[in-house]
Amino acid sequence: MVDYIIETRNLTKRFGKQTAVNSLDMKIEKGKIYGLLGKNGAGKTTTMCMLLNLSKPTNGEIFFFGKHYKQDPYDVYSKIGSIIETPGFYENLSAFDNLKVFAKLRGDYNKEDIEKALEIVSLTHAKDKKFKNFSLGMKQRLGIAAAIMHNPEILILDEPINGLDPMGIKEIRKLLKDLSEVYGTTILISSHILSEIEAIADVIGVMDGGLLIEEVSMNQLHEKLNKHVKFEVSDIDLACKILEKLTLKENIDFSVNENNIHLYNHLDLRAEFNEQFVKSGIKVNEMSICEESLEEYFIKIIDKKERYGEFNA
Repeated sequence: MVDYIIETRNLTKRFGKQTAVNSLDMKIEKGKIYGLLGKNGAGKTTTMCMLLNLSKPTNGEIFFFGKHYKQDPYDVYSKIGSIIETPGFYENLSAFDNLKVFAKLRGDYNKEDIEKALEIVSLTHAKDKKFKNFSLGMKQRLGIAAAIMHNPEILILDEPINGLDPMGIKEIRKLLKDLSEVYGTTILISSHILSEIEAIADVIGVMDGGLLIEEVSMNQLHEKLNKHVKFEVSDIDLACKILEKLTLKENIDFSVNENNIHLYNHLDLRAEFNEQFVKSGIKVNEMSICEESLEEYFIKIIDKKERYGEFNA
């Protein structure tokens, strides 16, 4: 039986007649990075606020470390770090002094913990630099330093890479992977940048209209993603005629884009098709298997849910 470090059961939040989160059952294993995806208004931030006890659930239960969150809230929340909105740092204070203020407000100031947090987020060299002179990426990393300097076992991050340039995104991606793999930190992260979630997450959950419509490991997801074979050929017309003439139990499903043929079924026969092309004097410059992206999959399942009212895998 798997022990979940974060688990919700029937978690629901209503604001008047509006249901922001609807019967959410979420399970996150220790040391995993869980990517929470969804459009604006899907219920991601509301879910995180309930997990952090910033908003009271209307119904349902929350468990951390196998215990109900109300059982020993001080112990539970002392093991959690978070960023829901950009932390309010003091512009004229240095990175170190800003973290010192945060630590003293929390009642657990320790110089060594601050220095370790700065080292983890690669800001040791800038610890005496004023916050107002930080780049956006450095500001985001300092926010993560504030969230981890008390050595939490769980990190809950709402859109931590929003607004970053590619270099800043790369820095945060490496940081989160290191926290998970080296320090065993369990991370719940939401983001609109689906390619980045795909690059770091072990598990994804997809929310829409307050519902969790999909929860799947990245390994399982890659098995679900649609695949096709791309042939780049020298004679597209002749290649199409060859495919159309082949007699199989079912029609060959393919499309054409410039000099590329995209084959959507009979992928196991791609070598035979390639051989037919070559025998007919067609030069095959490339034959590759392409996989549906997380973004394409995300759009597809949201579309299914909106069309039919539910998601059928």
